[in-house]
Amino acid sequence: MPDFNTTEQAITDLQAGRMVVLVDERDTDTDGADAIGEGELMMVAELADSTTINFISRHAGGPVYVAAERSRLEALGLEQAHASHQGPRGASYMVAVNATGVTGTGVSAHDRALTARRLADPASTSADFVQPGHLTPLAAQDGGVLRRAGHTEASVDLVRLAQFAPVAVMSSILDDAGEVASTPYLLEFARQHGLKIVTIRDLIARRRRSEKLIALEARARMPTRFGEFTCYAYRSLVDGAPYIALTMGDVSDGSDTLVRMHSTCVTGDALGSRLCDCGDQLTRSFEMIAAEGRGVIVYIQQHEGRGIGIIHKLKAYELQQVQGLDTVDANTALGFPADGRDYGVGAQVLYDLGLRRVRILTNNPQKRVGVEGYGLTVVEQVPINIAPNPDNIRYLTTKRDRMGHTLDLDPADAANPHEGCDHA
Repeated sequence: MPDFNTTEQAITDLQAGRMVVLVDERDTDTDGADAIGEGELMMVAELADSTTINFISRHAGGPVYVAAERSRLEALGLEQAHASHQGPRGASYMVAVNATGVTGTGVSAHDRALTARRLADPASTSADFVQPGHLTPLAAQDGGVLRRAGHTEASVDLVRLAQFAPVAVMSSILDDAGEVASTPYLLEFARQHGLKIVTIRDLIARRRRSEKLIALEARARMPTRFGEFTCYAYRSLVDGAPYIALTMGDVSDGSDTLVRMHSTCVTGDALGSRLCDCGDQLTRSFEMIAAEGRGVIVYIQQHEGRGIGIIHKLKAYELQQVQGLDTVDANTALGFPADGRDYGVGAQVLYDLGLRRVRILTNNPQKRVGVEGYGLTVVEQVPINIAPNPDNIRYLTTKRDRMGHTLDLDPADAANPHEGCDHA
């Protein structure tokens, strides 16, 4: 089977109106097993026609989407379907649309191609669309793959690099059994159809060579009760948000480094709340890094409440305590996803500090996924073992059972359960 193509080769084919296969993984997982990452068939939306849309529908197998920047979609008056509805790997669903004036119902390849081109046309306005329709837009995050390593952002980035309006047509590739296709299947799919195949990892590397989404604003010595750290203050160039990194020892020598990506939890970190284990995990992370004499803690303020902010987190507490919802359902009831965090900018901080191989301190396997692909290799997921208490046992059980966290809980701790927040 052929190897993966370069990002430049994919861009050349996109410029010629051809489709490419976009894959989110190409390496082995931390346990040595082959990583199976989702693949998307994508193309430039400006160049879509009935033939290409029909090919994508028949051969990819997944629903056909249009990926674009959120600001573009909002400027067209398009609405998000629901704050908790997410597309592939967390991208935001918008309400499906038809271009005004379609000759049919909007479901045909011809009609969907027209709608895709209309979404990419800089002259289009809200009057050029009707909602609901038959083509669903996905809103990419600002900063593209340097912010979030998803297919939506990667498709938009590739189209922009091909010097078209940053709007792409995309569809998940399914195998013969209707399941998400494995990497070997995707390679063979590309070979059979004469398509270039490129990875998000390589696209990130290509963008990083010339772009960066963070700026170092300050560096200072910071003695703590756990030992002496160096504190780095970064600013996100996407939204101005601060990112604080505390380092101990030399972390730029390329060796495996203990890392904690810690989401701010005012209630747990500062106020001593027993509804979660966040403050305890932060303390244990400091202790574990100090014991090794080297490591990094990245403190991410905008991750409060899994990305919903302190006010909404307290509203979620109220729903948990009054209505009996768990932490996942409370977020959803407020119109938010179960977990709205991304780690792309935080991963850039680690990369800027010189880290390449990390041992990530977390019980949440999604954190490992969140930092991979940014020039970093996660060589180990190191658990943080915190004894539960009666006030957070239900919340910890929810994390384990509904969010896949690796937690070893003693059923004897389940007396008088209450709910809490989530940052592990």
